[in-house]
Amino acid sequence: MLGVIVFAHGSRDPLWRAPVEAVAARIAARDPQARVACAYLELTEPDLPAAAQALVLSGVTRVRVLPLFFGMGKHAREDLPQLMAALRSEHPSVVFEQLPAAGEDPRLTALLAEIALEAPR
Repeated sequence: MLGVIVFAHGSRDPLWRAPVEAVAARIAARDPQARVACAYLELTEPDLPAAAQALVLSGVTRVRVLPLFFGMGKHAREDLPQLMAALRSEHPSVVFEQLPAAGEDPRLTALLAEIALEAPR
């Protein structure tokens, strides 16, 4: 069974979570069979280990982590790979896959350009 974790930085502001949760809701709507969770690096719960643990306990055997970072900064380049290695060690029977940072996907940059140039509504 597939699990997806939408992973973001985190913020003390509770409204900050809304777009992250919206991405998770869209993923769940596109694939109702997938288990979807949000996780945060800091300042917000749950953290990545807790979200992964919950998915594993629900029967997930493969987890894709989608980093909602615009670029490959320190968090995506250093912190996340360390967290992924720890998850693989903690759950050796589960396949963990780290997807590229969302901002690294040319489809997202194309969509942002489209949004910037679209006529006002």
